[in-house]
Amino acid sequence: MPDALDPRVLTRCVLFLVALAALVVSHQLGDHVIQTDHQAGGKTEPGSAGLRAMLGHLLGYHATAAAILVGTVTLLELPVTVLGVAAGLTFSAVTHGVLDRRWPVRAILRAVGSGRFAEATEPICGMYLADQALHQGALFVSALLVATL
Repeated sequence: MPDALDPRVLTRCVLFLVALAALVVSHQLGDHVIQTDHQAGGKTEPGSAGLRAMLGHLLGYHATAAAILVGTVTLLELPVTVLGVAAGLTFSAVTHGVLDRRWPVRAILRAVGSGRFAEATEPICGMYLADQALHQGALFVSALLVATL
C-alpha cells in the first residue's frame, strides 16, 4: 500500500476531488439548464427522432462537462492525462445515455424491490431521484478514471 503522504498519492486524491466537483457541477448545468425541452421529452422515444434528441442532449451535456473539467484542471495546473479525461468523459457519456433511456432506471428499481418507488410521482418523483442518484454514481467512477489513468 502506498504511503498516504506520497506526493503522487496526494496529487491523485486532489485530482479526483476536483474532477468530481467539476463533473457534478457540469451535470447540474447539462441536465437542468443546457438540455432543451425537446431533448428532455424526446430522448426516450423510439427511432431516429429519439436518437437525435438523445445525441443532442449528450453533446450539449458533455461539451459542458469537457469545458468545465478541462478548464478547471488547467487553471489549477493539475496533472491530467488525455487518456484519463477521455476515459472519464466517455464513461459518463455511455452511462448517461443508457440511464436516460429511463427503462434501465426502472429495471434497477424493480430489481432491488423498489418498483413502487419507480412509479411514485407524489410527493416526489421516484424515477427522477433514482436517475439522478445513478448519474452521481457514474460521475464518481468518471472522476476516478480522470484521476488514475
